[in-house]
Amino acid sequence: MMEEEQRTRRVCRRCLSADMDEKKYFESLHAYIAAIEEDLKVGQPLYEKRLSVCKECDLLADAMCRACGCYVELRALMKQNACPYGKWQAENVEMI
Repeated sequence: MMEEEQRTRRVCRRCLSADMDEKKYFESLHAYIAAIEEDLKVGQPLYEKRLSVCKECDLLADAMCRACGCYVELRALMKQNACPYGKWQAENVEMI
């Protein structure tokens, strides 16, 4: 029965993450990130630099920041976002 449920399980926009297959959930997150307007995103070099800072942080767990609860790949992508602990700033502010 479990196998049948997994084959028929759909990704629902109104489902909680616990109700979704983990792989589909992260595919949905990455599709959302890809669909964000380019003028709202930082350039790839800054994005990678921000992510490298997050990867070294003790508060990173399962792609999420334990300080604020965000998905770091999404927070790091947006120009206006900053690390809640000041490890990196919004695009127009020099990084620490």
